[in-house]
Amino acid sequence: MKNNTLTQIDGVLVGHFTDSRRPTGCTVVLTPGGAVAGVDVRGAAPGTRETDLLSPSNWVQHVHGLVLSGGSAYGLDAAAGVMQWLEERGHGLAVGAVRVPIVPAAVVFDLLVDDFSQGGSRIRPDAQAGYQACVNASTAPVAQGNVGAGAGATVGKMNGPDCAMKGGVGSAALTVNGITVAALVVCNALGDVVDPLTGQLLAGARRAPDSRELLDIRTAQLSGHVMPHVPIASNTTIGVVATDAVLTKPQAQRLAQVAHDGLARSIRPVHTPLDGDTLFALGTGTSGQAADMMLLSTLAAEVTAMAVVQAVKAATELRLGPHWWPAMKP
Repeated sequence: MKNNTLTQIDGVLVGHFTDSRRPTGCTVVLTPGGAVAGVDVRGAAPGTRETDLLSPSNWVQHVHGLVLSGGSAYGLDAAAGVMQWLEERGHGLAVGAVRVPIVPAAVVFDLLVDDFSQGGSRIRPDAQAGYQACVNASTAPVAQGNVGAGAGATVGKMNGPDCAMKGGVGSAALTVNGITVAALVVCNALGDVVDPLTGQLLAGARRAPDSRELLDIRTAQLSGHVMPHVPIASNTTIGVVATDAVLTKPQAQRLAQVAHDGLARSIRPVHTPLDGDTLFALGTGTSGQAADMMLLSTLAAEVTAMAVVQAVKAATELRLGPHWWPAMKP
């Protein structure tokens, strides 16, 4: 089977941990041999870890893993388990006799996706979840939909959380002139998801909790409709774009920046005051080819948009007590 997901990049492994107690989990992207990395945070409500060290002006050159997690700020604990897994195998930044794995992370808010019968928001990814995601990691095509950090992801919450639809994990890859660029996205957006190639509205805010009819947030806002129930801090799309080209840190940062164009093409509105949209970029250099930044920029935006679309296409509906989050797939 052809692999059109993030693990098409040589040197990259992906693993999910999906909690069986309520819809939440984490997704790890492992680069045990090290990868040049960058990041760009566009949303106004981010939850992140170790992003400052990715600045081109800072010393550390490589990361050994990335964590995308549910659980809001609590989910950042998953990175500790990833560090442990990497340390046990001798991966990390050599500091004398010690190796310190570099593992940045970003989170989405999914604490309210629950029936509140088993502990509700107290169930969230922790260090053990991060460790197990590493155990599950492989180079196989990435599982998509209601898995890992996308287990509790929802989209289209501007008409209230009860009118949202199911989001999830999506991934896509493209190869041009011998260079591959791929993306993995956890889509938990406040806005609607659209197909950028056709303009078709795929998933998002519904008109009523018991209806499948889509509201179309953009059209509603432009016509003066006021969204009275916008939930605070319940959103965010996070992800990773990676290439096998040889990158410098400034080039990795630029790749993370332009990848956000893919979010803007497929999510509306995006980068809102209530989203924490964050994208990482990785360069493994395994192709041995120097970066053609014009080509890489085009591909980064393209695969990011494709991954967003895949996230809602792969998602399946979720019912918890009286709550219902329909999906494109029933």
